[in-house]
Amino acid sequence: MTSPKRHTWTQLPRRMLPFADAASTDLPLSQILRLSLFQVSVGMASVMLLGTLNRVMIVELSVPAMIVAIMIALPVLIAPFRAVLGFRSDTHRSAIGWKRVPYIWFGSLCQMGGLAVMPFALIVLSGDQTLGPDWAGEILAAFAFLMTGFGMHMTQTAGLALASDRADDITRPRVVSLLYVMYLAGMGLSALLIGWLLRDFSNLTLIRVVQGAAITGLLLNLIALWKQEHVMPMTASERAQPRPVFSNAWADFMATPSASRLIVVVFVGTLAFNMQDVLLEPYGGEVLGLSVGKTTWLTAAWSLGALIGLAFAARHLRSGAAEHQLMSKAVLVGIIAFIAVILATPAASPLLFFTGTTLIGLGAGLFAVATLITAMNLPVINDAGRGLALGAWGAAQATAAGCAIALGGTLRDWINSAALGGTFGDRLTTPATGYATVYTTEIAALIITFVLLRPLVRQARRTSSLSDQRSGGIQLADFPM
Repeated sequence: MTSPKRHTWTQLPRRMLPFADAASTDLPLSQILRLSLFQVSVGMASVMLLGTLNRVMIVELSVPAMIVAIMIALPVLIAPFRAVLGFRSDTHRSAIGWKRVPYIWFGSLCQMGGLAVMPFALIVLSGDQTLGPDWAGEILAAFAFLMTGFGMHMTQTAGLALASDRADDITRPRVVSLLYVMYLAGMGLSALLIGWLLRDFSNLTLIRVVQGAAITGLLLNLIALWKQEHVMPMTASERAQPRPVFSNAWADFMATPSASRLIVVVFVGTLAFNMQDVLLEPYGGEVLGLSVGKTTWLTAAWSLGALIGLAFAARHLRSGAAEHQLMSKAVLVGIIAFIAVILATPAASPLLFFTGTTLIGLGAGLFAVATLITAMNLPVINDAGRGLALGAWGAAQATAAGCAIALGGTLRDWINSAALGGTFGDRLTTPATGYATVYTTEIAALIITFVLLRPLVRQARRTSSLSDQRSGGIQLADFPM
């Protein structure tokens, strides 16, 4: 009588987590969850860069939003190299036989180092400086953001590739999607914890929290890496063989059907969803009067919405829905979300603002997992391996996010400067004008994304029709490469 109960309890994680059916004999759920700790680490660092620190710099440290946006966008300089990093981890040769572990390890070190010096750099950037040149704050902050961003990109690209290597052809898209769930969960939990720790803000508290996040991320990555990659020693002659050329592998990858259009869709869609990343928390503080702790909860609301989007994706993919249909739904949800955020100001409603933020997360999460699965479905040709495919997806996404952050902050400053100077009339002489302009621009970008999606949707329908004739339906297990 007790055996069925034990079976029910052991199945709870599978029922509660979207894509938890990704487990297999060679890669059980316990190992997937442990491996996913590197995503929790990256999610925590993302919260620091895109949530807490941008609010602290703009509101508490009085750093101009344009400088903040540029600093946060600096990691975008590394993002285009994600495809190269993924390809290098595909073809890395070592005496031990590791391919992914060295990249994850050095990425973890860079991420920790960047966060370790981050709080001191920001304090100097705010003008609290007694020695050194006036530009020291900008240089130190730029170095910290670049180092942190480089570590995040390297760790995430190699980590996703390692998970893809360990999964089989049937479970691979679900494994990668489950890791994305853990990334969002890490963001949500970190946002709540960091918001609680920073409820009474001071420079000393900022130093303790950021450096605590640095060492925590390194420890999480160490636990995630333990005995995850199979050791396959290589001889000296094997290591001496010529390595594949990246340009050839990239040409093979871009030659695959729909690859170039998919990269464009990922770029434009991510741009549309991320222009608000540097502005949501300052918007809540400056326009709606929310405290530091409450605005940090916005990241938790965003993560909750993204998790709901992933659960929605899991359910609909099991029922045979195409990932391109999910992209279209994500775009429509995003349009509704930004309308809600805009209306929160005239309604003076924090509830409407948090609702819109949650819907932004839902649309962004649904869009990200749909494009990720589409990238995983692209066939491998010659040397264009899974690391390259995931790197290209990550490069397009991260580059768009960085450009969106810089564009959003700059556009907000420019419009607000004109509005507060009376250029647009007395009724628009308010800080909310710049924010509303950015959100309206994001709605326009989402409409463009919807137009770009139409050819992919038509092609997916034709493929689905042929598959239905052969097999009588499509399930999630039919999506792998």
